[in-house]
Amino acid sequence: MIAPLLLDGAPLGVADVIAVARDGRPVRLDVGARAGLQARRTALETLLEAGGTHYGINTGFGSLARRRIPDTALAALQRNLVRSHAAGLGAPLPRDVVRAMMLLLAASLTRGASGVRPVVVETLCAWLDSGLVPAVPEIGSVGASGDLAPLAHLTLALLGEGEVLDAAGRAVPTAPHLAALGLRPLVLEAKEGLACLNGTHLMAAQGALLLHDWHAVLGAALCGAAMSLDSYRGTDRPLDARVHAIRRQPGPSLVAERLRALLAGSTIIPSHRLDDARVQDAYSLRCAPQVLGAAVDAMAYVRARVEDELGAVTDNPLVFMADDGLDLVSAGNFHGMPLALPLDMATLAIAQLAGIAERRIYLLLAAPDPESGLPPYLSPEPGLQSGWMIAQYAAAACCNEIIGLATPASVSNLPTSAGVEDYNSFGPRSAAKARRALDLARYVVAIELLVAAEGLERHRPLQSGGGVERAHQVVRERVPPLADDRPLAPDMAAVAEAIAEGHFVFAHTLAG
Repeated sequence: MIAPLLLDGAPLGVADVIAVARDGRPVRLDVGARAGLQARRTALETLLEAGGTHYGINTGFGSLARRRIPDTALAALQRNLVRSHAAGLGAPLPRDVVRAMMLLLAASLTRGASGVRPVVVETLCAWLDSGLVPAVPEIGSVGASGDLAPLAHLTLALLGEGEVLDAAGRAVPTAPHLAALGLRPLVLEAKEGLACLNGTHLMAAQGALLLHDWHAVLGAALCGAAMSLDSYRGTDRPLDARVHAIRRQPGPSLVAERLRALLAGSTIIPSHRLDDARVQDAYSLRCAPQVLGAAVDAMAYVRARVEDELGAVTDNPLVFMADDGLDLVSAGNFHGMPLALPLDMATLAIAQLAGIAERRIYLLLAAPDPESGLPPYLSPEPGLQSGWMIAQYAAAACCNEIIGLATPASVSNLPTSAGVEDYNSFGPRSAAKARRALDLARYVVAIELLVAAEGLERHRPLQSGGGVERAHQVVRERVPPLADDRPLAPDMAAVAEAIAEGHFVFAHTLAG
């Protein structure tokens, strides 16, 4: 049995999100946190009984905020909010994204600044434990006043309305599934609909999943770069620690260290150290630490901002305990720009990782230098057989799409809500583009590993470094050498799957 993740108001980590969203870890509301939620809720209800006007609790929303709602209609106000804001479009988001959204919403509400009853958090926990997943369309959030439309579809399912995903991933009505699992529809009270809809939970969920998957792709990219260097019979001199110490950039220094570790013990490098006429290698080999290192540093910034968000409350208005009771503050924590900019940066970093990998693929297959010892396209019989020629085309196609995705979503503004919400982040599109870019980059790196593995075998019986040979073995356990032309698509898919499963993550820990 897996120990439940206790929601006690503390920040979550990326590993917590993965454990719940993908691995099905149970989630529970901590007893102490439950008592704190109830105390805040009681104080909020006391404040409402005093008869004041409070945004989103007894008023309309957005540009309708000046419309006072009678106390007898406050529950209807919250239901109407959820129903009216469920205006998403497109295919449903993947299950892991929606489960991560549910977890982050529950964790944020647990921190007490939203003023909801404990039953709201407990309902989210029960849904996560049941495995039932709301059907949430992928398009509709502008990433400013919270991820409104996606969270509305999520919350609509909690109410017993809307749709959920069946075993085949199709959107089907919620109500029959609730009854079958013994789940009760949530009945919203004052402020609770707004609390469920306000927040950056889609952006943050996508960011956390992206960071986990980036780690796996980066490990494979390190293996690919090191393997390509030995496959092309390149030099390891640009990896010298002194070179990177004098540059004073942390990412390049780290990548050079990892590449040195992967290549440690290579007998290919010394075999041509004295009789090689080449003075220096192409940038894609020589500058791999600088380019990959810059991407590593950029993603460190992304990680910091996403991890900050995993401990945040992004609701509005916020409920604070004060000496004289409760203080409600209307502010802008729901705005997605603190995540939108990092997520746009993530796509730029991914583009560099994929782009330089594609250039090494091209280099190995073009074989412009006879000193490399490689035949054109690594073909068993150039001319009669095309070898890996078209694999580079596939990598180029992936990179072309990534280039388009790298245009930031956050730089364009379109106002909403009659101009009250006049500056939006569009962070959900930043997140979606980064996720798509990483999926494409995984294929590019898989192709580099396949091509570099083929090239490495041209230098046998010489061996590469221990780390490179380990990566080569991972490839060969899934794809045999190319003895004759064959369809390459299954080979590329198999290695891409190995990357996604984390089989190359060891490259992160070989040194340092």
